[in-house]
Amino acid sequence: MSIEMTLQRAPDRPAQPSDVEIAARRDPRAEPTVVRIALITLAIGFLSVFVVLPLVVVFVEAFGKGISAYLSALADPEAWSAIRLTLGVAAVSVGTNLVFGLAAAWAIAKFDFPGKTVLITLIDLPFSVSPVISGLVFVLLFGAQGFFGPWLQSHGLQILFAFPGIALATVFVTFPFVARALIPLMQEQGTQEEEAAISLGASGLQTFFRVTLPNIKWGVLYGVLLCNARAMGEFGAVSVVSGHIRGETNTMPLLVEILYNEYQMVASFAIASLLAMLALITLVAKTILERNIDEDLPHDH
Repeated sequence: MSIEMTLQRAPDRPAQPSDVEIAARRDPRAEPTVVRIALITLAIGFLSVFVVLPLVVVFVEAFGKGISAYLSALADPEAWSAIRLTLGVAAVSVGTNLVFGLAAAWAIAKFDFPGKTVLITLIDLPFSVSPVISGLVFVLLFGAQGFFGPWLQSHGLQILFAFPGIALATVFVTFPFVARALIPLMQEQGTQEEEAAISLGASGLQTFFRVTLPNIKWGVLYGVLLCNARAMGEFGAVSVVSGHIRGETNTMPLLVEILYNEYQMVASFAIASLLAMLALITLVAKTILERNIDEDLPHDH
């Protein structure tokens, strides 16, 4: 029998998949039931102990003596002063970082220029520096013995222990949020639409407001949300530059600490409950925005 006839009669044998192919085909969700239950239980238990339980304790303590005591604590002039200051600082921080974040993200994602890597590194700097250290930097710059201190005193200007110092410290620790939310989104979108608009005669500002900005609207809202939440909850940097002047330079987080140290539990947890509600609202809004932000990404058809 010839070799050709033998090959013709031999049945076709399917190629055996390799170990790599078998691993790739395996459904990662097809883990043993015991493993899945253990992982889910561990995750739920961790969240319950470190997230849910503290939130429950805050609201239980805040309303421990009734709704009237809760409202009375919030109506205190010192509490109102802290709330107004926190909202004012957050407004300044969000507005400043919105302008900076849009400009920085637009420049980094749409253009090539010398120093681009350095700019990206500087944007990430507040993530790697302790807020307390950043507050001390402003003390060294604007304090009485600081670099600009004598000049500020001679002109009757006060930065530290006043609203400007608190706003500057908060802006510093929050300025990466808007830029970091927009840079990857704008890089993913590319420059094709902007180039098309410019080729049709649109100016740079027209291109930004009519093409770029509508495409990143959800990313902008996402960055603003995170920036606002961090601004309202900032403690370390603000604690260094505020001076803790009662009724003047205490933000809500600082007032919570002061009231707690004075054993005013209801008042302390009442203010803390406002920050907790802000955290919950931020969480819900963040989830919604993460679903909608996909609309800003280009899709292959």
